[in-house]
Parts: sequence; structure tokens; C-alpha cells
Amino acid sequence: MKILILGGKRFLGIALVEAMLKAGHTPTLFNRGITNPDLFPAVKNLIGDREKDLSALKRRKWDAVIDTSGFLPTVVKESARMLSNKCETYVFISTISVYRDYKRPNIDENYPLAELEDPNDEDPSGPAYGALKALCEYEIQQNFKGNLAVVRPGIIVGPNDPTDRFTYWPWRVAQGGKVLTPGPPSADLQFIDVRDLADFILKLIEQKASGVYNAVGPRNPANFGSLLVACREAAGSDASFVWVDERFLLEEGVTPWVDLPLWLPNTDPTITGFNNINNSKAVKAGLNFRPLSETVTDTLNWVKSRPPVPQLKRGLDPQREAELLKKYEKLLRNES
Repeated sequence: MKILILGGKRFLGIALVEAMLKAGHTPTLFNRGITNPDLFPAVKNLIGDREKDLSALKRRKWDAVIDTSGFLPTVVKESARMLSNKCETYVFISTISVYRDYKRPNIDENYPLAELEDPNDEDPSGPAYGALKALCEYEIQQNFKGNLAVVRPGIIVGPNDPTDRFTYWPWRVAQGGKVLTPGPPSADLQFIDVRDLADFILKLIEQKASGVYNAVGPRNPANFGSLLVACREAAGSDASFVWVDERFLLEEGVTPWVDLPLWLPNTDPTITGFNNINNSKAVKAGLNFRPLSETVTDTLNWVKSRPPVPQLKRGLDPQREAELLKKYEKLLRNES
């Protein structure tokens, strides 16, 4: 099959191209030619800025398009119109952030969606991200004539992740020593390996599927404890985990999700369901999950292949972590 990717040279796009080539499909990429310009030299790359000029897509047809770079509804609307008669299936990569809230667990694809508080807000890097993605879904529904599959992943993890959200933990545990970790170890986590997501997207295209799918995992429930044990086993390190009470962390100004990636306070009732999204529809449609150990090991090996850095984009810096550990252990001694 001939498949167009809007984007294609970072993270999910890389996994998609690799999966397509392995499956015998023919990918074409459309992007600005800025990110990883030398990647996939044998793959057709059309240069253009989807916000300004789609002319490179004229006079061409594909079996399907995968939109990995749609964030603004006005821009996605034009892409959907342009491609409506040029391909049979449109797969839009959305996000579980489209949901109105996470006040209950087991949220499925029919849960109410977020709405823009400010109709003029077009900043996808801020609080409007989810609502803008929801509007993108709507614009494709209105302007693309053909099969439409909307994929809503949660946290995407694995090799080539530019965010370091998941990567921080394999990297930090590999350093060894006492690791500050947010308690309790039983706290739920949901994420999906980028390669599993890519394989699922191709299955939807091959099956000419339509509909909306929550693409979250893993198949067996994960938690902070199982993640960190998998990190230690993959690294073969001497890391020991200091499970720190979240009240202490919040009082010390530790920022959830940033200073300690993947951590969301259990005391916040508005996010109860964020790590409890229903994935049964996607699993029934063919979403599979590789073992957590494989994801952790491959992520760690990828990090090691990069030039070494003193600190990743996310996570506590070593001095701050040491200070917090010392203060917390002193607190525990005083309470005992």
C-alpha cells in the first residue's frame, strides 16, 4: 500500500516508516525538511509547510494518510479537504487529552470532549492542547470523504522519544544509588510503546477500519513499582528506591510530571481516571503490547547510544534529588 505521512521524521513518524518498510508498504513523507533531514534517504520526501502550502500533495494519490502533526483545526481542515479525493483512509493521531476531564476511571471513546475556554486560543503547547485536538477530529469528520480512524494514545514511550518523560526513569535508575521515587509504588501507570502504536495504526489501515480508539496500555496493569524494577533489571544497577510521600513532595515544591515524570498526585480528584483509560475497543481491533521489559531495555539502549548528558529534559537534577532525599530521611527519623 502507498501511505502518506504528514510529518514522519521524529518519534512516531520514525516508528511508522520502519513498520511500513518491514511490512512491504511504500511510505511518502510530507514535512518541512527541517527535522532529521538525512533520515530515510530512500523514502520519498515531499517538502512543504502544511500551514502555508499543500501544493506538493497535488496530482498525487495514496491508499491512506497518517496525520501525526495536526494540532490546529484550521490547518487540519485544509489537509482533510485536500486529501479527501486522494486517499481512501485518513488516520488522525489524536490524544486522550481530548477528554473533558478524568474524574472517573474506565473512560471510553464516548466520554465528553474538552471545549475551548477561549475561542481565540490557538496555542497547542498550553492548556488548550486537548480541546484543539478535539476540534481537529471534528474538522476531519466534516471535510474528509472516506474512512476515518481517530487514534487517541496516552503517553507514547520508547526509543527516539524527544520528551524524556518515560526515558528519565531507565536513565536515572541506571545511574544507581538511592533513587527518589513518588509513592506509593502501587500507583497506576498507562503508556504505549511507540512501535506497538505504529503496528496498530498499520493494522487499522490494512483493515480499512474507521472509528475512534483509545490506544493505551500495557495489557497487564503497570505501576511505578513494576516500572522501576524493570528499569533496574534492564540496567543491572544497584539502584534502591526511596518511596517518598506525595504530601512531602508537594510541600517541597516538586512539580508533578516535570520534576518527576509520569507522577500524578493521588490526592487530585480531577485526574483520577487519567491512568485508567478503557482500551478494550483498540485491543479488539488488534492493538498488541510488547513486554514492559523490552520497552525499558530498548529505551535504555537508545539513551546510551546518544551523547552522554548530565541531565535529561525532564526529571530532578542530581543535587536537588540528593537534598530532598536527605531532608525526607531526616523527617522519617524524627517521626520514628
